[in-house]
Amino acid sequence: MIAVKVSYTVKKSYVELNKEKISAFLKSFGDLDNSLFIYSVFQVKDTNTFVHISQYRNESIQHELLNIPSFLEFQKCRDENLETKPVIEILEYVGGSKD
Repeated sequence: MIAVKVSYTVKKSYVELNKEKISAFLKSFGDLDNSLFIYSVFQVKDTNTFVHISQYRNESIQHELLNIPSFLEFQKCRDENLETKPVIEILEYVGGSKD
């Protein structure tokens, strides 16, 4: 399994549009086999910081998701509105309540 955490802060004026772009790519992800990945997005309460946590069964599904046009559009727009660069952390799975 591949697990990744990405956190970043956008300009305050971009928060709502960022949420719209996130909704768009998550909707596109719904067309794929959801048994191969889990992708969750959080906003740190009362801030303009977002955290994406993704888990992929393999590199193939990771590559497929990260190249969906709506995801690429999200990244492009996000990158144009950043206050801080994204921090990417590779996570090591220890365990969970759901396999």
